[in-house]
Amino acid sequence: MASEPAEPFEELFQRLEQAVAKLEEGGLPLEEALAVYEEGMRLAQRCQEMLDQAELRVTRLQEAFASYREEGANRSLREEVRPYSEEDEPLAEG
Repeated sequence: MASEPAEPFEELFQRLEQAVAKLEEGGLPLEEALAVYEEGMRLAQRCQEMLDQAELRVTRLQEAFASYREEGANRSLREEVRPYSEEDEPLAEG
């Protein structure tokens, strides 16, 4: 099955809004109203899929950032609580 060319979300959503407006206006013959409704449902599904993918990306980014921050905090703690060594001796003045 060949994949459809990716249309931007904004274009799909605009087409969905146009379909809804046509249906709300009324006056369409039954078959045309059904065709517009079916197209609107397909558009709504595609928009929802795109929103779901975007939400997943945001969630993954948030998790990666939280992990990065946690790793940095743990590293800072390890540096603060490192064992005493001779390198810690102050240099003799004079």
